[in-house]
Amino acid sequence: MKGEGERRTLLKLKNPAKIWKKLRQQNHTDTAEDECDEVLQQQQEEKEEQLEEVSRGLIIREEQLFSQDNPSEEEEDQLQRDFEALRLKICMAIDNTFTSSTSSLEHLEVLRSAVASIQQQEEQDRRWVGCLEDRVPVWRPQKCLSTHNSLLQNMVQSRLRKGSEEEPSGTDGLSSPVKKEVCGMGKRVKEDLLTVVRTVKDCYPPQVDILNLYAGLYHQGFSVRLRELTDSGLDIEDCSYLLFWVNQYYPHEILNHKELEGKIKTACLGSLLLQDHLNHLEDQYLTHKEDQMKLWLNTALKKEVESWLSGSTPELIDQYLFSPLAIDVIQVIDSSLTEFSCVIGDQRKAERITAHLESFLCSYKKSLEDFVKGNHGNIRSVVKAHLVCEQQLRDYITAQTGSLTEQQRHHCLDALTDLRDCGYRCFTCPIHSQLKVGLTQLWTSVWLDGSLPVVDSLLDSLNQHLSDLVDLKPACRQSLLCVLHQDVVIQYVKRMMKTRMKSREKQVGGAKRMIEDAQKINDFFSEGGCSESLWLGEILCSLAEILRLQDPGSLQLEMVSMARKFSDLSDAHMSALLSLKTGLSAGDVRSIKRSVVENRLLGGSTNHSPPFFSKVKVKWISKFSQQC
Repeated sequence: MKGEGERRTLLKLKNPAKIWKKLRQQNHTDTAEDECDEVLQQQQEEKEEQLEEVSRGLIIREEQLFSQDNPSEEEEDQLQRDFEALRLKICMAIDNTFTSSTSSLEHLEVLRSAVASIQQQEEQDRRWVGCLEDRVPVWRPQKCLSTHNSLLQNMVQSRLRKGSEEEPSGTDGLSSPVKKEVCGMGKRVKEDLLTVVRTVKDCYPPQVDILNLYAGLYHQGFSVRLRELTDSGLDIEDCSYLLFWVNQYYPHEILNHKELEGKIKTACLGSLLLQDHLNHLEDQYLTHKEDQMKLWLNTALKKEVESWLSGSTPELIDQYLFSPLAIDVIQVIDSSLTEFSCVIGDQRKAERITAHLESFLCSYKKSLEDFVKGNHGNIRSVVKAHLVCEQQLRDYITAQTGSLTEQQRHHCLDALTDLRDCGYRCFTCPIHSQLKVGLTQLWTSVWLDGSLPVVDSLLDSLNQHLSDLVDLKPACRQSLLCVLHQDVVIQYVKRMMKTRMKSREKQVGGAKRMIEDAQKINDFFSEGGCSESLWLGEILCSLAEILRLQDPGSLQLEMVSMARKFSDLSDAHMSALLSLKTGLSAGDVRSIKRSVVENRLLGGSTNHSPPFFSKVKVKWISKFSQQC
């Protein structure tokens, strides 16, 4: 009978993990070849017999043999060889999980039987725990489950290595070896995990959780290789591609594939790269994108300014002047943010890219302001084209959600507002002086009796000026008209507040004329397509009503109503309006103003009217204001 030490040496030499590694080498040793041939011959002879039946039979023989006081050495050696043969067949079945040359159903049945055998052997190992060592078979414990897990790890590493070496289909567009390697490994992970969830997992009991076991092994192997690639130094193209796999494709398209979603414990896996490696790659990518963004935007603006200074006139598209600058900028920003969302995990870092949009808009605004100060014959046409750009950029920025911080959005919109106002001034400034001159005849006797059509003449003159805007995009033209509408009403109200009305008849007659003028002004701008500023007519009608009313109580109600509509109606404005009234005592004025203060916020209504009175500077305060 062989000594126990010799038997354990024999067992060590026939460790199935080592045999498995030998079987996978190109040049097998004679011993490995003999053992493999022996196993294959036994498999052929026992074709109809399942591995679990073989395993169960060996356990029965083991129980019978070691229940004897003096077990036969020859039977013990034969049983040991049979166990070794079983373990090798189990290893081969596991190794064929993804590469079996037999039919799929037959292979899956062999795998299922091998897994059942592992469970049987694990249970038998536990039965021998606590027995006297000299009564325990030398091949116990078998540790089949541990061997199985080691085999899986070796197999996964081997398949990842082969996947990285093979050129996967559809990778013709990949320009570097690193991209092809990452793609090859990633596709191997995806294909094998889908195979596991579709067929392999049914061969294992639920408690083994074979899908997550495989997912963990593939994740670890993939992660190790990606860290090696990161440490080797990557150019920007390879850096971007690797980040795409780490932050986008692997977590979303593989781990959360529709067949895998909710089945893989992704929280336990974590990221493919450690945070330090990830931060390094993301910083490399973002630094490159920032430099690229600055270059693109600065180049686009430089070419545009050169075009202005050369005297070129913007092109006409659909009958209005147009510049491609805004569309180019939006495409640059949009494509960068789209790529960013696929490459960077922390979306808050997008502000490193969008910060350059804010800088660009400030430069854009300053360039236009400097240009309109010069003596250039194409100023009006250039401004018309860039009012369109302003609107396009404003719409884009307003619609952005998540990419811009609130502070960035605010600063961008402020820069665009300044740019738009600069453009508007090119058209409104020449009209402002005409407004002041044309409205000086308000509150004169010829205006009151209707013999001098002050507003009609003013609107005819405006119409001539506005005929130059036919090549301005309609939406921008309407917006400009709304600004001009407000300017007209502001100048009208300023003129009214400077008037000294000594009689009630002048107040009543002026109120009637104001209502007529308000209707004419509203009609003029409404016909021009400006519907958003028609609320300005309500202001003139409310002011006319204040002039018409003589009863202090009714006047008080009208003042409260106006204060509720326009929150920027100040105490100084109220004093100026009430000073137009004759017959009001200082007590009446104090009572009216006190009532406005007490009641303007009552009723739960909130003011939705745009600011108006804050743009009407009050220079003259009546004696009532001074007394109050």
